[in-house]
Amino acid sequence: MADKFSFDIVSEVNMMEVENAVNQAQKELANRFDFKGSKSSIELNKNDKKITLVADDDFKMKALKDILEGRFAKRGVSIKSLDYKSQEKAFEGYIRQAAEIISGLPADRAKELVRLIKDSKIKVQTQIDGSKIKVISNKKDDLQEVIAYLKKTSFPLPLQFTNYR
Repeated sequence: MADKFSFDIVSEVNMMEVENAVNQAQKELANRFDFKGSKSSIELNKNDKKITLVADDDFKMKALKDILEGRFAKRGVSIKSLDYKSQEKAFEGYIRQAAEIISGLPADRAKELVRLIKDSKIKVQTQIDGSKIKVISNKKDDLQEVIAYLKKTSFPLPLQFTNYR
């Protein structure tokens, strides 16, 4: 019987790197001239995996997002893992916006990913296993083809390929 080869598709975020990125963004915020005297802030809630941005106005909110996303990129954390919620009014006319940190593959996204792989017509088997997808094939070349195909697509979550056997 021929050996089967496989790998897992996961969407994980290194929370230590997220914490480092937020700390660097807070330091940059404290030193930026355009934020002097502003009540703008970036706060991380590790337990809820949420980042809360508070700004004086829309312009400063955009600048806060740019600072945060720049720090994420420098730390090697994909900005696709940030899910921005809608802006809301906060105290004294400030604007607050939450950004959830997405870790793991939600069931609907996993099904979408399996459908994408099936539509590619590459001869592999897929199975959803909790928050990861296992891809199995008789040929390593097919698995590498799936990885290359998924890297080319613009999937809304960051994907990692692990346990390649």
